[in-house]
Amino acid sequence: MITSITTFKLHKPITRDEAQRIFQSTAPKYRGVAGLLRKTYILSEDGVTAGGLYLWRSRADAEALYTESWKAFVREKYGTDPSIVYFESPIVVDNVTNEILSDA
Repeated sequence: MITSITTFKLHKPITRDEAQRIFQSTAPKYRGVAGLLRKTYILSEDGVTAGGLYLWRSRADAEALYTESWKAFVREKYGTDPSIVYFESPIVVDNVTNEILSDA
């Protein structure tokens, strides 16, 4: 499994309520995306950095989403380019489903 973290610096800070409204409007876009297991929206405490934490089946699945079209969507929505960092995630502890997931 792969975890990716996308972040983007906002031109002006937003509140948690503003972020929640924005994130709620884009969340349906991520339902049913091939290989995407989970997405968590993130907002820094100062409201200047936003983004997402994604858990993917594979890096290829992640890269299939992060196209120029997706980057343009982020640019249009938030007025800035996203940064994407990838991490190997060989084990995930899921306390909601009471599972330990492994990519082995």
